[in-house]
Formats: sequence, structure tokens, C-alpha cells
Amino acid sequence: MTEDERAIRELVDNWFVSSRRGDLATVLDLIADDAIFMVAGKPPFDKAAFAAASRDANAGSGNAPKIDGRYRIDELRVLGDWAYMRNFIEIEATPPGGETIRRSGHTLTIFRKAEGRWQLVRDANLVTLAH
Repeated sequence: MTEDERAIRELVDNWFVSSRRGDLATVLDLIADDAIFMVAGKPPFDKAAFAAASRDANAGSGNAPKIDGRYRIDELRVLGDWAYMRNFIEIEATPPGGETIRRSGHTLTIFRKAEGRWQLVRDANLVTLAH
């Protein structure tokens, strides 16, 4: 495993750990300012929209859902200052006093290395309700 592959794997792990903690600031730091996200049924959206949706989901500290999840990196390729990753993720969100919502699916993520640091720049997320 190369140093760049290790750094990207650490970024993904940091994303999951920070999401579990509700640490949105750390998650946002892992995302490039020009990032674009794509999810089924919605038009593409940028980092600001991702941040706003995340803040809305966590509005009121006592009402924030408990987030847990797992991931499996199926493919990771580094091509200079660019890299792509195929991933499978499982996410569980449990609102206070509510039923756990489980989602799972594949993602395709593109990373860019700038100033010695990797960040997410594109993410196509095919996560749906798990059965």
C-alpha cells in the first residue's frame, strides 16, 4: 500500500468516526470547497448544500440522530494527484426515541490531492433503504 492509498483510507475512516461523533466541522474539512455530491432522485449539490443538510439533520443537540455505519473499500486507485474509490457502505441512523433507519449501497468517490492533502471532490452515492 502506498502512502497516498493509506492517506485516503485514513480520510474515509476519519469521515466515519467523525460522523459517529456528530463532528460536522471535521467532516467538512475532508471535503474540497468545489465538491459535488450526487444521490438518486435529486439534482447534484455542492459542499454548502451538504453542510446545510447536515446541520438541519443535527439541529437541536438533543434531537440529533445517533449515527453508526460500516464501509468496505472495494477498489482504490491513485493516479497522480487524483484518486477514485469504489465503496460499499451501511449506515444506521437512530433518532432519539425512534426506530433505526438502515441504508446501504455503493458509492463512487473521486479525491484530489492539493497542497499535500487529499480531499473528496466528487461523490456518487447509491445508498438506499436497506431491506
